[in-house]
Amino acid sequence: MEIILKEDIIGLGYKNEIVNVKNGYGRNYLIPTGKGIIASASAKKQLAEDMKQQAAKIAAAKAEAEKRAAQLEGVELVIPAKVSATGVTYGSVNANIVAEELQKKGIEIDRKIITMHDIKKVGTFEATVHFFKDVEVKLPVTVVAEDEPKQPAEEEEATEEATAEAAPAEETAEEENATAEEEAPAEA
Repeated sequence: MEIILKEDIIGLGYKNEIVNVKNGYGRNYLIPTGKGIIASASAKKQLAEDMKQQAAKIAAAKAEAEKRAAQLEGVELVIPAKVSATGVTYGSVNANIVAEELQKKGIEIDRKIITMHDIKKVGTFEATVHFFKDVEVKLPVTVVAEDEPKQPAEEEEATEEATAEAAPAEETAEEENATAEEEAPAEA
């Protein structure tokens, strides 16, 4: 089934693009939600006329998208995450976190235009930011382990060592007291 998209849908197509979709997806989702219309002959003619009239607007929107994409040139994100001993993160790094990190750098990007797989381990990965039909930027994302304070397990080991050192001294003192008590009744 051919559908004319009324808005950008990441993974499917962009606004005013004609795409082929399965009948159920078109009839049950795209058309009822207003995200697309059936690409009939009259709808295609109307689309062509609209595209002629909007050519200047489209060119301006593309120029704006290229300008925003230029802001991301050379930007690399380093995201600290809590990591287990095996290098697996607690939780995952996703598009929301990438958008927040970009915002911290002063670059305002909507999380909905960022596509990536959820990252669940330490390493370098790639996120794609879709600004316009032909304007996409590949953004390197590096996930590193957070610098954590002294681990509770390490603290337990330190206390166990301190108790082990103090224990022999206590045992010696107890033995001396016990022998002194035994000798005291014998003398009396």
